[in-house]
Amino acid sequence: MTWRWEYDPSEEYVIGGAPPAFVAEVEKKADELLRAAEAFYLDGTVYGEMGPKGETARVPHGMFVYLVVPRSECVYIRQVTCI
Repeated sequence: MTWRWEYDPSEEYVIGGAPPAFVAEVEKKADELLRAAEAFYLDGTVYGEMGPKGETARVPHGMFVYLVVPRSECVYIRQVTCI
């Protein structure tokens, strides 16, 4: 497997209707979180401990909630807030 990030449950549900500049900032930060998770967990498929809790990331003009799931090698973007 390779690490990836995705919107959960779907892109339209999580970020639909948000301004394009805000979406770009969320996706840029998601890329950073992905690289950090990939470096920290190395081979997430063999991770045997309890996974991390969901976290909040701040971006210009808002924030988003994400969850890192090492066994799936995925960072899930769960909710965004654009202010």
